[in-house]
Amino acid sequence: MEFIIQFKGEVKFKLTLDPTVWIFDDRKLDLEKYFTEERIERDELEEYKRGMGEHWSREIMEGATVPPTLNSEKKYKKQEKKDMLTGTFGILFRPFIENAEPYETAKTVVFETANGDFSFPLEDSKKLVLKFSQEGKPLREDGPVHVLLPDGSNLDNPITNITAIRVE
Repeated sequence: MEFIIQFKGEVKFKLTLDPTVWIFDDRKLDLEKYFTEERIERDELEEYKRGMGEHWSREIMEGATVPPTLNSEKKYKKQEKKDMLTGTFGILFRPFIENAEPYETAKTVVFETANGDFSFPLEDSKKLVLKFSQEGKPLREDGPVHVLLPDGSNLDNPITNITAIRVE
């Protein structure tokens, strides 16, 4: 089984997705919590600007703060590494479809699998989750990714064996 997925069809940019590197991506989702905890949709750029504004105001009023100690940073990194080695992770499909830039005529995203094709309306596909690891291990047998619905209703029976993603 190949661990890359070709993005093709009615898109400006033909992407090649490599799920084996997503474990290092800050956008990864902890799937053990994602479908059970309440989520709040957020605009990351707006959050960044708000945080920078607060930081700027605080530095003007209180002065610069000392960065965290090296010890606390080491503890955090150890925990993060442990989580990577044992966690079950996914990533939202939205950034990939947006980076591929579908043409205005595109209406559907098709996941090509060994078991047939699965189609979703373009806008609905942005909410899908691509699961890429189970308990710290890549999805070697029926991967490289599993497609999960936004509500997690197919968590026990995901779309597997993805070979390509086609935009029509």
